Amino acid sequence: MRRPETRSMILITTPTGQIGGRLLDILLNETPTRGEELRVIVRDPGKLPDAVRARVDVVTGSHGDAEVVDRAFAGADAVFWLVPPADPQALSLDAAYSGFTRAAAKAFTTHGVGHVVGVSALGRGTPVAGRAGLVTVSLAMDDLIASTGVAYRALANPTFMDNLLRQADSIRDDGVFTDTVAADRKAPMAATRDIAAAAADLLLDRSWTGTGEVPVLGPEDLSAHDMARIMSDVLGRPVRYERQSLDDFRAALTGRGVGEALVEGYANMMRSKDAGLDDGVQRIPQTASPTTFREWCEEVLKPAVQA
Repeated sequence: MRRPETRSMILITTPTGQIGGRLLDILLNETPTRGEELRVIVRDPGKLPDAVRARVDVVTGSHGDAEVVDRAFAGADAVFWLVPPADPQALSLDAAYSGFTRAAAKAFTTHGVGHVVGVSALGRGTPVAGRAGLVTVSLAMDDLIASTGVAYRALANPTFMDNLLRQADSIRDDGVFTDTVAADRKAPMAATRDIAAAAADLLLDRSWTGTGEVPVLGPEDLSAHDMARIMSDVLGRPVRYERQSLDDFRAALTGRGVGEALVEGYANMMRSKDAGLDDGVQRIPQTASPTTFREWCEEVLKPAVQA
């Protein structure tokens, strides 16, 4: 005799973002055969496609709001947690990460959520982890969630390949991309679609317990010179790297209206990356992710540049 299906629920924050949106697509394909229900928290449900809204339970609001997460976490077995981009005028980095998460941390306990998967960063245990700006407060947020007693996995990520999409115009018009790290420093990079896939694996197979990190390192370490060479090959035009000073980096953020706390948070993170923040985890089959930078350039960057 066939056993009746046991229904359970996965809740997704940031379902219209780069990672959350990809995660939602994966789970919409996988959950119908697994007896899982899906719920999302979203500020503007209109940003979800009609076909998606028809298949998920939607809670409208901010997942930093205590009343919203109290409604949303009721009946949830697992939660995907990602803080939104920080308010440019945030008075402190802690407010943007642990401060934003405190209401959810309380609700994890109140509603007996079993498993949480969060998006975080590499760097724990490295000499620069305590002065790495946004990464430092991201690791503190992980500690806050872990302190609730929920089973927690922090996806420990390096720089996203997808961050280059912010420079698509410069790459197309000038053949230039910028960063603040040394041109020959090799470091891991990950595609956001691989981060979403790692999150989906953890949310669908909740046999794990306790707390820990799951590094998502990509398949190779690359320098800015390596990236320029690959982009040039894929795009069929010269692309070069220009290193930006931290002072110029700060000035550019300030010119876009970013407040002092966040400017220093970004600058300290970038300084720490150049000092080896992302070098502390060995790449093995369990920490590598599949998308190469060349594949990402062909499938994501090239269409964006050509558009």
